[in-house]
Amino acid sequence: MNSKEIVLKTLNYDSPERVARSFWDSDLVWCGNTVKTYATEWKKVGESRWERIDEWGNVWARFDPTSKGEVVKGVLEDVEDYTDFEFPDFSNPDDYLTVKKCKDEHPDKWVIGGMPGFTFNIARKLFKLENYFVKLMLETEKIHQLHDKIDKMLVDMITNYAKAGVDSVMFPEDWGTQTQLFINPKLWDEEFYPRFQRLCAVAHECGIKVFMHSCGAIGAIIPGLIEAGIDLLQFDQPTLHGIDTLASYQEKAKITFWCPVDIQRTLQTRDEEKIRAEARELLDKLWRGRGGFIAGYYSDNASIGLDPKWQEYACDEFVKRGRMENYV
Repeated sequence: MNSKEIVLKTLNYDSPERVARSFWDSDLVWCGNTVKTYATEWKKVGESRWERIDEWGNVWARFDPTSKGEVVKGVLEDVEDYTDFEFPDFSNPDDYLTVKKCKDEHPDKWVIGGMPGFTFNIARKLFKLENYFVKLMLETEKIHQLHDKIDKMLVDMITNYAKAGVDSVMFPEDWGTQTQLFINPKLWDEEFYPRFQRLCAVAHECGIKVFMHSCGAIGAIIPGLIEAGIDLLQFDQPTLHGIDTLASYQEKAKITFWCPVDIQRTLQTRDEEKIRAEARELLDKLWRGRGGFIAGYYSDNASIGLDPKWQEYACDEFVKRGRMENYV
């Protein structure tokens, strides 16, 4: 059974022979596209400051050499500005030929087409987060029109990735703080749920899956995300949601979770047994030999201040415990 088959069986709850994983000869490979954007590389601009321009023209900054940073200046000032702004063009199929190269190099892997986000993740960066929320509440109809324009670009990207041959698309979209959702769940239901539903439907009609990463306490919208059609949720803090709570969602739908051992609570203990115990718990409650879980690895150990050895313990436990014979 090759990697692609293992991931597909995982998503279908079809009892893969082992847990799928994103480390140590990962079952997953990423590919991008060659769309011309405004993006630049990180550049050191001060003693402890780095900046870059993202694909939309927003300015990002960080205060260390490895973290993801955050938007410090959005490319748009007012909602009306988007009508004159030249967005990148994601509609040309030739910009997705990178997928063929990726598939040729990794014929047995599950291929993921990387996306910059869904509607919210893109729109909120264009204005900076706090400014975006003000405009979302006070200029709702204009923001709605901007969202429509963004969704059209996302439909182009999804369909072109699918035609090029990816197995799924994946996007990051952080929706919460450590304690709650960024916005009222009712507003999410009204403005964003229909957009998730449409974009997921486009992907599914093209025969591909939809994976989403999110940070924060987003429990209020997890049922909506599942109902809208998200096939996999990638969380770096599974204990923030509660592993038992995540398992309860799987009793109602075939949702797959992709998680490392919790990067803020458990890995930070630097306690080998606690780390191994959580790896076993994730397998025992979310995978169970039937699928529904991918064993993860947080790629930026430096930014969370950890020696890689602490995640190595988790990986070792995932590999040893995550075999079908242990769940028969």
